[in-house]
Amino acid sequence: MTLLETRALSKTYPGAHGATVQAVSEVSLTLDAGEVLGIVGESGCGKSTLGRSILRLAEPTGGQILFRGKDITRATKNEMKALRRDMQIIFQDPFGALNPRHKVGHILAEPLIVQRVGDSASRSARVAELLDLVGLPPDAAALYPHEFSGGQRQRIAIARALSLDPALIVADEAVSALDVSIQSQIINLIASLRRRLGLAILFISHDLSVIRHVSDRIAVMYLGRIVEMGPTEAIMSAPQHPYTKALLSSIPKLGVDHHSRIVLQGEVPDPAHPPAGCAFHSRCTQAMDICKQARPPLVHHDGAPQEVACHLYP
Repeated sequence: MTLLETRALSKTYPGAHGATVQAVSEVSLTLDAGEVLGIVGESGCGKSTLGRSILRLAEPTGGQILFRGKDITRATKNEMKALRRDMQIIFQDPFGALNPRHKVGHILAEPLIVQRVGDSASRSARVAELLDLVGLPPDAAALYPHEFSGGQRQRIAIARALSLDPALIVADEAVSALDVSIQSQIINLIASLRRRLGLAILFISHDLSVIRHVSDRIAVMYLGRIVEMGPTEAIMSAPQHPYTKALLSSIPKLGVDHHSRIVLQGEVPDPAHPPAGCAFHSRCTQAMDICKQARPPLVHHDGAPQEVACHLYP
């Protein structure tokens, strides 16, 4: 069952000298209940803005957001407060995401208090349950965030996101601020919780090697648009878009000559003044004249399981 759908979702910001910065441009996607959709791309491609726009933490400037079939694009403040029980976020920075003045027990109970769920005794029981769920001892509730390591803080942030039993979680670069040795622990925790609780997750990352381990499908973003989207194994084994191929080639592999890596030339175009046609044409070694003139639609081709926005394919 489709839990979340966006239709031509867009988000702009005012730029310098009256320009408009197009952070997210006409993004259409679906996310089923219990599914993990990985959003990947370079820094500045709009993936975090997409996640925040879906949750209405950043107000969309165009398009629609449907949650369980209901259009929530223009939902009121009170309507969104009720929806927060089903839609939560895990932020990138575990050090800045937790209030340093509150003990962990209060941090985990706060969503329950705001939503008026249960009484003091049931909230305390829920806090203990959440700590156990993310692999922390019960006495962690009496400590402050600064008394934990980065990985432990992210576990606390995950527990807070789970406190209201949401159906959807946006994990915004949830492991990028952690040491590599800790990243795998948090990735395994998220994957385990997904299976155990039946969560739908929008997993945002710039790292394809992380995305592939947790996602059922992958959407590749470039300059605010999705350029390729499909099943994880199809994209990892047979990428179609030149940008996706470049991202995949940057993943270190044992026994593979580093000279086979595709090094993109030039800089990402200014989102306040995007180029005409395909936004990737200025960095693409396979660009044709049509790429400079017309923007390719995101479509299936020749029976491929994924959709791709590229003029290389009919």
